[in-house]
Amino acid sequence: MAKTNLTYWYHLIAIITVIIWGTTFVSTKVLIHHGLSPVDILFYRFALAYICIWFISPKVLFARSKKDELMFVAAGLCGGSIYFITENTALGITLASNVSLIICTAPILTAFLSLLFYRQEKIKPNLIYGSVMALIGVAFVVFNGSFLLKINPLGDMLTLIAALMWAFYCLILKQTGNRYPTLLITRKVFFYGLVTLTPMFLVHPLNTDTTILLNPVVAANLLFLGVVASMLCYIMWNTAVKELGPFRTANYIYIVPLVTLITSAIVIDEIITVVALIGSVFILSGVYIAERGFRFGKKQNCPPN
Repeated sequence: MAKTNLTYWYHLIAIITVIIWGTTFVSTKVLIHHGLSPVDILFYRFALAYICIWFISPKVLFARSKKDELMFVAAGLCGGSIYFITENTALGITLASNVSLIICTAPILTAFLSLLFYRQEKIKPNLIYGSVMALIGVAFVVFNGSFLLKINPLGDMLTLIAALMWAFYCLILKQTGNRYPTLLITRKVFFYGLVTLTPMFLVHPLNTDTTILLNPVVAANLLFLGVVASMLCYIMWNTAVKELGPFRTANYIYIVPLVTLITSAIVIDEIITVVALIGSVFILSGVYIAERGFRFGKKQNCPPN
């Protein structure tokens, strides 16, 4: 019974994380309105997160092996720089609705990558049914009653790459989570996310205008994105992936558009249509069905979560 209650706690952690991530678009829009680029925002939020987590994470500089250190580099790339760069670039060249819809393929990609790399894992039909149902619900919520889908090969491909990067990130967490503390892994993700982001400043120099950065509104939103949406949420997400596995955790990504919809209605008075409400039901039902449709093979034959 105690173990079951603990499992529910990790599900709750994952849900809280995606709820917070679903609201970050407001802070990002505010910061862009004040003159920061998406790359500037990512740098400052990861820098703040790294500084804060340094004080509470184990004071270990390097992993136990070169292979593990390279895994951390890959985590920083997949869950940090490449993911955000491709997603934000896509937002600039294709419709936001396209990006919102395609990025939600991450749970499905995670499931199939899990099958590819961990053949002991099995998928029940309910997983497929639930994932498809949730994705249909995402489409309803994203378009919110006014269907507009314009194919943009480059933008849509970049978004798909972002979703694939997040799927790989979850699998990397699965590999490293049983050998290293979550706080150390998370700190490494921020560090290598920052390191691999720096080449972007050769094209788009970092905005260091103190007039902008010290503006109370800008500072408050950067603190929220850095301390809460990055440091706290990455710790929570990495913990959930470690305990629940990559797919069961990634499954909650479907909820992000639903949270964004509700936040939009509250903050910027966006109208929620009947179609969006139907989509919300599809999302919640699909997440429930898909989560029940996923199971691992025998514990002794598969890597620990």
